[in-house]
Amino acid sequence: MSRRLLSIFAAFAGLAVSVSAPAISTDEEVAARQVALEVAGAFQNDGFKLRDGFWSGRLEKGATKVMQVNLFAGNEYWFVLGAVSPAKRVVISVFDETGQPVETEPYEGDASSAAGFSPGVSGPYYVKVTLLEGDPAAFCMLYTYK
Repeated sequence: MSRRLLSIFAAFAGLAVSVSAPAISTDEEVAARQVALEVAGAFQNDGFKLRDGFWSGRLEKGATKVMQVNLFAGNEYWFVLGAVSPAKRVVISVFDETGQPVETEPYEGDASSAAGFSPGVSGPYYVKVTLLEGDPAAFCMLYTYK
């Protein structure tokens, strides 16, 4: 493995959050999940299926969260991020296994964001969520596929 690739994985490992949902959710995390589910509903209307599981926690300005997902070539994906007030603007970015950003179709709403992507190669990808405007708040990230 190249030294560059090892440093990318080390950087992402320090930012990664748990894949499983917390045993006890706060009211804010539940509200953030509702925001994400509302946005994901639009993609479900287009035939996308909601993937089991979600990631939630607290976003702070200047501190990103990164989740690793395994994606399959030929599928289409929409990653959806919902947050609650006082978050104002959140964004999702997707990276390949080498840490290079991949081109996505963006969507931005009020304290919500989505990124559409269809990988050409199966394997691990990294989804980064960032609070760009507003104060620290609960978030929920989930994704759909078809």
